[in-house]
Amino acid sequence: MSKHFKIDHEREKRIGFQEVIFGASKSVEQMTDIIMDFRQKKKDVLLTRVQQEKADTLCNEFKPNFYDPVSQMLLIGEFSGNEKEGDIAILSGGTSDQYLVNEIYYTLLYFGQKAKRFQDIGVAGVHRLLNHLEELKKFKVLIAVAGFEGALPTVVGGLLPQPIIAVPASVGYGIAEGGKVALHSMLSSCANGITVVNIDNGYGAAMAAYRILNNR
Repeated sequence: MSKHFKIDHEREKRIGFQEVIFGASKSVEQMTDIIMDFRQKKKDVLLTRVQQEKADTLCNEFKPNFYDPVSQMLLIGEFSGNEKEGDIAILSGGTSDQYLVNEIYYTLLYFGQKAKRFQDIGVAGVHRLLNHLEELKKFKVLIAVAGFEGALPTVVGGLLPQPIIAVPASVGYGIAEGGKVALHSMLSSCANGITVVNIDNGYGAAMAAYRILNNR
């Protein structure tokens, strides 16, 4: 019987990082087969959006492992322990954005970058951001996560010169529900040169930052 998947194991040679698996719509059986494929090649594997019940089953099957229930990031294997620090900062508007902050953080950690998190510094209390400006100037790339009206990346872009990756969060209610207002706000930002990823695409933001750093 042929495999129901084909892992792109040559991706790392082409672009500098290996394939990461989207787990939300895959069954435990499918993910088990995929993990075994990586293991046969003596590789660790990172899976995103793996629901808790699936992760529990997979963690019982495969060791070592790491699972974060907030972001639903699952690593079969281990982080290296010697990640580079000081290049990337993750800024978030509020504590409700934690699921995206963690997705970005653990993706980068898997690829050897230990980001620093600056959380709950949204523009409703802009002094919280201003209090960190001097420290933020030291980083090479900034990732800004925000829901509701999504104003944080624009404010950051007007104050700091680094590449800024904006992540609209599906946090809000009424007209802001689902993240479309934040996305539209970021796409129409008057702060020049901000890069915007899709709603809740923390993984994509992390890889955009990684690509920027990997080609310096």
